[in-house]
Amino acid sequence: MGWGKRGILTAAVTVVCAVTALAAPGAAFAAPVPTPSTSPSPAPSPSPSSTPAPSKDLEKVREKLDGLYHDAAVATDAYNAAEEKAKKQSAEIVALAKKIVEGQEKLDRLKDQAGAAAREQYRTGGIPPTAQFLLSDDPAQVLDGAGLVLQGQRATRDLIGELTRTQNDLQAYADDAAEQWQKLDTERKAKAAAKKKIEQQISAAKKLESELAKRDQERLRQLEDQAALQAQTSWLDTGILKEINGKASEQGKKAVAFATAQLGKPYVWGAEGPESYDCSGLTSQAWAAAGHPIPRTSQEQWQQLKHIDIKDMRPGDLILYFTDASHVALYIGDGAIIQAPRPGRNVTIAGAGSMPILGVVRPDA
Repeated sequence: MGWGKRGILTAAVTVVCAVTALAAPGAAFAAPVPTPSTSPSPAPSPSPSSTPAPSKDLEKVREKLDGLYHDAAVATDAYNAAEEKAKKQSAEIVALAKKIVEGQEKLDRLKDQAGAAAREQYRTGGIPPTAQFLLSDDPAQVLDGAGLVLQGQRATRDLIGELTRTQNDLQAYADDAAEQWQKLDTERKAKAAAKKKIEQQISAAKKLESELAKRDQERLRQLEDQAALQAQTSWLDTGILKEINGKASEQGKKAVAFATAQLGKPYVWGAEGPESYDCSGLTSQAWAAAGHPIPRTSQEQWQQLKHIDIKDMRPGDLILYFTDASHVALYIGDGAIIQAPRPGRNVTIAGAGSMPILGVVRPDA
């Protein structure tokens, strides 16, 4: 593979520019511009029914909404994971581009040295030391020169070896960069698929809610609050809170303080602040503010952080929910959490037992 200096510099600039474009927010996934309607008078959308839905039907709607938002949360975790991998691969590609440029510059210097050595050999005629000894009027000078020739030969072998190693390194960097490009493209596609799934689930949930009468929407919210309260009450009735006496670490206090300052900010999937958050965006940023960075997604937080018994948890610990670790919240003590719940809701305080608990992890264990 040939690597001209101008070509390699151009390639490196192209790599950096392409990575920047891929990393730009929304660059690869901009929503299509809607096509203007050709209809002179579009039919009005049906208004929500004014007849209140039976409680049984409304409970089914709540359960369906829970399922839709849960699936959206799973897809959000997949999107965030793909985003983190893409960032890492972009950084590796940029680093490889720099190595390629540096390697090409080194190769050029080595070639110049090899050329200088070849010119020197041509200047001396390339006569072997024995012949120079026989033909010279000053044998002592020839012997000195022979030593220099041997040194030169060793230097030449070293130079050739360094040239070969540098060329091999350049090829390895190029192969690695090509592999990282493939991985980056794979994660870009994964992000696109997850984004589509998220938008489909949220759109279906919004449509379902919009079809309800206003009073039914209010009753639906009451049903959600009632279900959460019942779950929290059942959790507290186990007496678990009497066993939880852990005190927050200094970093845990900082994480709780950060999360508390975000109360009232909207949930936005994929968001890490400062104006909006998703569930793991809030917890990861809280611990980053505490000076202890943790993985970005709820599933990675569950997989990589130390697991703690519920009775041993303390403020600042993270509680993971549902069997797939699709939701995470920050425990703040007294049986309460701060969480970014779901689309359409804001960062809020809730009961730690208001959802099915998978387990607890401690970032600063």
